This record gives sequence, structure tokens and C-alpha cells, in this order.
Amino acid sequence: MRTRAIGFACLLALTGAACSPTGDYDGTSGRLVRTSDLTLVQITEDSIGGITSETPYGSKAIEAALPGFTTEGIQTAEENNTEWALAAFNSDGFQVLQIFKGQNGKVRSVHGVTHHLKGPNGERIGMTFGEVGSARVDCRVGNNLWRGMAICKSQGHPNVELVYAIPGYQGPFDQLPASNDLFDAELQRILWTPKS
Repeated sequence: MRTRAIGFACLLALTGAACSPTGDYDGTSGRLVRTSDLTLVQITEDSIGGITSETPYGSKAIEAALPGFTTEGIQTAEENNTEWALAAFNSDGFQVLQIFKGQNGKVRSVHGVTHHLKGPNGERIGMTFGEVGSARVDCRVGNNLWRGMAICKSQGHPNVELVYAIPGYQGPFDQLPASNDLFDAELQRILWTPKS
């Protein structure tokens, strides 16, 4: 009986530790933080981590380009449809990237989906439009599955786009949100497309 109780206590402790992303809490209030100083992947104009325009689309090639990461097939949303992609997970099991296949057998695009990566100008998931310093003139309104979102160019990096959302936004959906709403929109994804 005592062995069973000790085993159960150990199992409970391991399960709790595995399920709580302690790196995502601020350590004092126990609240989730919006951004992070931990950078698992750096996005530049030419690469996202070790993925470049020459990286073949496939688990082995992507895992070789991202040492310590594993990949798994997922179905995920792009702006106009859902499709199968490879998700890249770090050693702690956090999904960091979603990688999409191009017609040429190489990587077509990569979506950064966690605050543990950094865009070419220091952008991080969870930052607001105002914090990033995006310009309204560099944005367009999202369509279909990204309706009501703003899709903006990363300043100075034409192949990197920033996808912003306004929690609870009620429209109109055929134009960018009003400036005061857009200012507080939160960065949801960083999209990287290899330069051709």
C-alpha cells in the first residue's frame, strides 16, 4: 500500500511538472506572460532557424536544420484554407514552427507560432502592433480564415509578414480595424517565405 502511495505521488509530481510550462509564467504572480526573452529560433530575411530556401520539405531535413527539434504532421489553417504541414517542436514539446510544402519539394513557407522566437526586427508573438511599430500603410486586411486580422510586412523584410488579431473584434471585416483598435492588436504569427 505504501509503495503504491509513493508511486502515485511520484506520478502526480511528474505529470504536473510535464504539463506546466513554467517558462511561460512570470514567477511572482503566477500569471502567463505575453512575450519571452528566450529565443529558440531567430527569423532573418534569409532563414528561419536553420531552414533556408534550399531546405527540402521532409521531417529528416527539417530536423537536421533545427537541431534538438522533432517534427510531426498536423493540419493547420492558412489564410484561405487548412492543409497538412509539419510542426516543429523543441525538446520541451513546445510547438514553435509550422512548415508548409512547396510544389518544388522544398519548404514553401514557415509560420512562427510561439513567443519563444524572434523576428528580424525583434518582433515576438504576443507583442502589440504599437510595440512592434508596424505601419498601417504596410498592412492589409486578412481574408477567409484570417478574417478581421491585419497582415503586415515586417519593416525592411518583404518576405516576412506579421499576422495581428484583436481579441473579440466584431468587424467590419472588409477593412483594417480603426487605428486605436489596430494599435492594441496582438501579434499571432510570423510568416516567413523563402526569397526566390
